[in-house]
Amino acid sequence: MIGITCYNLASAEDRPAKFGLNHAYAKAIELAGGTPLLMPSLGATESLRRLFDILDGVLLPGGADFQPATYGAEPHPSTDEGDALHDEAELALARWALDEGKPVLGICRGQQCLNVAEGGTLIQDVPTQVPEALVHRVQPRDAMAHEISIDPDSRLADLIGTTSVGVNSMHHQAVAEIAPGWLVVARAPDGVIEGIERPDHRFAVAVQFHPEELVPGHAASERLFQRFVAEAGRGARS
Repeated sequence: MIGITCYNLASAEDRPAKFGLNHAYAKAIELAGGTPLLMPSLGATESLRRLFDILDGVLLPGGADFQPATYGAEPHPSTDEGDALHDEAELALARWALDEGKPVLGICRGQQCLNVAEGGTLIQDVPTQVPEALVHRVQPRDAMAHEISIDPDSRLADLIGTTSVGVNSMHHQAVAEIAPGWLVVARAPDGVIEGIERPDHRFAVAVQFHPEELVPGHAASERLFQRFVAEAGRGARS
């Protein structure tokens, strides 16, 4: 059972607030043999903790910008307003999973979440803060934007079965200063961090691209989800 956080959609025009999540995340987990459980982002509540306790793994998906205050920075003009409850919920889930050895996979914002949760910082706007930056927001969502280079000695390389692969890209923020205990294991040609992992953890891996939009049919993305779900399944059986 893999928990996936939903983001909050604010109320508008007399419509109530709603939760949201792209179907692709749940479908990717299901295709890999897991059972997706969608979780509300209402802060670090007791009910969120009860949900966490029954999970075999946590998937932290893409989404809006983290509030810069979560990593001790002032807002850049390009940073969106964010969602304090969403940030609080995901940071709590990240810390619980990391502290208690539960498998966790971060995707896009999820990679940034894992980094912030343990003391890292973020680039708030890649186009203006990274010299000679590539275009990192490319549509459609499954379009190949650029290649990433992966450390051949990393767990990520083992998981996806290659050290170089074309990926999609839909972000304007990225990991800046890496959190203590984490390793940078993949980069785009412009130096933007595309993969991180914590080697002392059972399974704590994150990528900046969106593998959920590439399955089925993209071998590296399929392997990433399959290995994540398999590791979670081993914990469930034990």
